[in-house]
Amino acid sequence: MGFEPSARAQDLIARVAEFLRTEIEPVEAELHTAIRSAGDPWQPQPLIKDLQARARAAGLWNLFLPPAEPGNEQYGEGLSNLDYAPIAELTGRSFIAPYVFNCNAPDTGNMEVLLRYGTDEQQKRWLEPLLDATIRSAFCMTEPDVASSDATNMAATAVVEGNEVVLNGRKWWSTGVGHPDCELLIFMGLTAPDAHRYERHTMVLVPRDAPGVKVVRLLPAMSRYDEPHGHGEVSFTNVRVPVENILVGPGKAFEIAQGRLGPGRVHHCMRLIGLAEKSLELALRRGTSRTAFGKPLVNLGGNRERIADARIAINQARLLVLQTAYLLDTQGLVGALSEVSQIKVAVPRMAQDVIDMAIQLHGGGGLSDDFPLAAAWTSARALRLADGPDEVHRGVIAKIELASYLAGQEAT
Repeated sequence: MGFEPSARAQDLIARVAEFLRTEIEPVEAELHTAIRSAGDPWQPQPLIKDLQARARAAGLWNLFLPPAEPGNEQYGEGLSNLDYAPIAELTGRSFIAPYVFNCNAPDTGNMEVLLRYGTDEQQKRWLEPLLDATIRSAFCMTEPDVASSDATNMAATAVVEGNEVVLNGRKWWSTGVGHPDCELLIFMGLTAPDAHRYERHTMVLVPRDAPGVKVVRLLPAMSRYDEPHGHGEVSFTNVRVPVENILVGPGKAFEIAQGRLGPGRVHHCMRLIGLAEKSLELALRRGTSRTAFGKPLVNLGGNRERIADARIAINQARLLVLQTAYLLDTQGLVGALSEVSQIKVAVPRMAQDVIDMAIQLHGGGGLSDDFPLAAAWTSARALRLADGPDEVHRGVIAKIELASYLAGQEAT
């Protein structure tokens, strides 16, 4: 198997790299400083809109979109998972690049849901403004009062009453809900408690300003709020929306979630590989430019071996993700189920270790906001929980491995 990008993807990769180098990297530190020092850090900085306009003019916009399916041709021909993976890696080198190219989570996943499962009316109302970046969105799934690593535990309700669906419950870690342009929430709720465990829940499109929707608080992840996007705790109290806002139909939430999470995990993991590459680059710069005890830092305390281990780990992780992207493209989620879980375990742990090594080489500076490493470590650590904790994914991998072994034993 070959993982070489197509000619079209190679052109986009080169152009994204150049845009990052010339347009984003020179202003990123200035932008983060402006957000931290702003009187209201939740208001988006005008510079982001300016960079988005330049990226769009350069044809570097909505690059995550998958190839068009029958009925969705109006939104253009997208890239395969394998072609998009190197682009996602490049955007992961910068905290703002995914937003500049309109390729940021959770909007990408929400847009793919609307593209794949939305009706014409739902796409017109929500997908088109998301593709245009005139609105933002959030995904309301995890709950504070249940063990959300088992998604069948979700207790918030979505009850159909006549021509309306009534929502009640509390969600948290709803990324993006802090942004003032957030206008759409995708809510997962319990509809049929007595049905099969994977047919009990429903996904509903909810306007952010619907009566009964309240952002209770914005949550810091290890003391970082990620302004102006943020992660919120959101309450839903007798929220009524038309039944036409249900995605696909009652009881279809798990079907939709599986279709959403496969490509999304590839995106997350490739961005983390880009973040690890950036961290290793910073470690090399620091290790070769500073001296201690008469030697460059890179020559002290086994740092050369740590750098070598980081290079090996990054390359191994990249190959595993590219293999997963290839399998998603050629066999679908069923054929890549184990690999999707493998990357979700391996890549955040790898990134966390590489970033930690870079922090160590930076000393006290690595813990400050003078460098992007503390924020990078927090992102990697959080992704060991987001989209399913490590333990759940290990369980999936082991289940598939055991099933394969037992089937072989029976055949023998």
